[in-house]
Amino acid sequence: MSKMETGSIHSPAWVVQTWLSFVLAVGVTSMGIWFLPVDVWVKAFMAMGLLFSVGSTFSLAKTVRDVHESESLRKRIDEARVNRIIAEHDPLKPAM
Repeated sequence: MSKMETGSIHSPAWVVQTWLSFVLAVGVTSMGIWFLPVDVWVKAFMAMGLLFSVGSTFSLAKTVRDVHESESLRKRIDEARVNRIIAEHDPLKPAM
């Protein structure tokens, strides 16, 4: 069974690095917004932009993953059909 079939395509170290980089990026950007020497409404606007960017990034990543999985499933179904047709074909069978 391949890694793709078992669902474990990423090592634990990669998952930790990904989460740490995400938390660090959002945290440092949030601190930067907090300590900006501007009015509160400007900070709020920038924080709102950060939240919308993070939310849309998750949506985009999920959509790309779903499209990829859909194409992968379709390819496996097509491959299974071709394999079935090849298995059922007997070149030595006389034509009727």
